[in-house]
Amino acid sequence: MSGRRIVSALFWIIALAALDQLVKGWIIASLAVGGHMTLLPFLSLYHTQNTGIAFSFLSSFHGLGLVILTLAVIGLVLWLWWKNTGHSRLAHIGYLLIVGGALGNLIDRVRLHYVTDYILFHISNWSFAVFNLADAFITIGAALIVLHEIISSRRDKRNKSHN
Repeated sequence: MSGRRIVSALFWIIALAALDQLVKGWIIASLAVGGHMTLLPFLSLYHTQNTGIAFSFLSSFHGLGLVILTLAVIGLVLWLWWKNTGHSRLAHIGYLLIVGGALGNLIDRVRLHYVTDYILFHISNWSFAVFNLADAFITIGAALIVLHEIISSRRDKRNKSHN
């Protein structure tokens, strides 16, 4: 893997985490915990503090354990990215989004001992879990990697059937 590619990846990881932190900083400065702001009939900003991981899962695990778990996930994703350098741009972007998002949430977890969440989709009496930009990065990144794998698998099957 070239040094240029590594520098580019580090730039994007840091930029994604910085964007996440800027938005979270704005939310903290603009809305009290529990405060909300309606943006669209189905979308609001709702400031909450998540002491766990996705959907408050493992909230009883607390501080250092979640930091170590997050660092392990970041390490695993970086290792997968490094080992799969032949992957498409789609997978490459997916890995960067996951690491950038995880880093954004890790910064919160270390600095604040919780993660700031604020995006709330809702319709009538139904609402989705409150999440943040870093969570969206992680989810989109994972979806891109899965999409890459589906495309690669179909391409491999098609190539095998033509041989």
